[in-house]
Amino acid sequence: MRQPFIGRRRELDTLGHAYDADAGAFVVVYGRRRVGKTFLLREFVCSRPAIYFHGTHAPRDLQLREFLQEAATALSEPLLARLSNLSWKEAFTACVEQYRGDGKLVIVLDEFQWMADSSRELAGVLQELWDREWQHDGRVMLVLCGSYVGFMEREVLGRKSPLFGRRTAQIMLRPFGFREAAAFHPSYSNADKAKTYFICGGVPHYLEQFDRNASPEQNIAQRILHEHGPLFREADFLLREELREVESYLAILMRLAEGAAAPGELAKTTTVGHSVHYYLKQLVELGYVERIYPLSRARPKRTDVRYVLSDPMLRFWFRFVHPNQSFLQRYGGRRGLRERVKPQLPAYFGGCFERLCREALPYLHDREGIGGVGEVGSYWSKQVQIDLVAHRADEWTELGECKWGTVRSAKKLLAELEAKVPHYPNPTGSTLVRRLFTRKRLAAAPSQHAVRWHHLDDLYAP
Repeated sequence: MRQPFIGRRRELDTLGHAYDADAGAFVVVYGRRRVGKTFLLREFVCSRPAIYFHGTHAPRDLQLREFLQEAATALSEPLLARLSNLSWKEAFTACVEQYRGDGKLVIVLDEFQWMADSSRELAGVLQELWDREWQHDGRVMLVLCGSYVGFMEREVLGRKSPLFGRRTAQIMLRPFGFREAAAFHPSYSNADKAKTYFICGGVPHYLEQFDRNASPEQNIAQRILHEHGPLFREADFLLREELREVESYLAILMRLAEGAAAPGELAKTTTVGHSVHYYLKQLVELGYVERIYPLSRARPKRTDVRYVLSDPMLRFWFRFVHPNQSFLQRYGGRRGLRERVKPQLPAYFGGCFERLCREALPYLHDREGIGGVGEVGSYWSKQVQIDLVAHRADEWTELGECKWGTVRSAKKLLAELEAKVPHYPNPTGSTLVRRLFTRKRLAAAPSQHAVRWHHLDDLYAP
């Protein structure tokens, strides 16, 4: 049964406009692994003439042979599969010459980074075909797709690439936001939608693995913690698919799963030493790790920079699965959830709720008629940790406290935030607005003009 297609209307419209244009089309689609690039492109080509080729780590000649076999099937031209000893240029040319349909022939090269790795001449070949033929005759739509973000930005979109400046459109496919992700489990309560987002993020593949007829806790036990669950070895698979020296990356990611860390701290507490910057760069380019700094009107110091595990599934996996693999394999997912995970979930979800509140802030601003929202982040120093900081175009600054757990006193929560305000650097003297976020509505929230109160249902409200 074919999975329902959720969201991505803007991306489909972009691809459709490129296909309908009179001239040739050259679209670059990229984004981290599992984000739905292949699903998007297969949805797009399902009603259009297309050669869809998924690159592998195989040698050049084998990939060429497999490409021609795909082309023979797609174009109903069996002779293409019998061609041999062709170059990539000859193979592409033969396919386009055999195409007799109406509209453009879509040529999708998925996981392009692997194809380019075994065929270094490939980018130059595509540049020559595009410049001499495809961009002018309007018969070809070329789509290059890749999951290694750094490679695609550098080797396809970058200035030193033979293909630089030739794309007619580009799509960096990002994970769904929390409101879009909720569509995968429409019958869930907002609390369960949030819990699912805390674990799966907006990555379609992970959201689809969570059974909508089971609770988030049941899905954790069955889909992630069970030895035979589809996500039990997910992080290990991702890293071994993309990287060498996996053990060094594992050490860094384990440390990051415990919280944000500075490069110097990572160098000391892992085995990578001064090579830590290289490993962090690779993880950032893959979209798994993010570089952050304390957000204030003052210029941050270089020593203030921290790295965080930005991918929710990897963050959960390295926090709960990797250090407990022996226990989980021996005792199973249900006992693992009960003894190793559930006692820590409230505190873990607390940090996830902070990220959700920061993501939701632009929606709240739209609802309140506040325009021109600038940066949103958090602030930390030796004296204070502030969960949410937002700079607005009107020069006001918002400071927020986010509580997922039970809040017994609204006044104490406000006092907790007020105690932090004097420690926040405000060199420009901007007006400071307070926001407080809780999972449940607070019945006795103090009514003050400079304070805005929000609960989880507010964040999901249309």
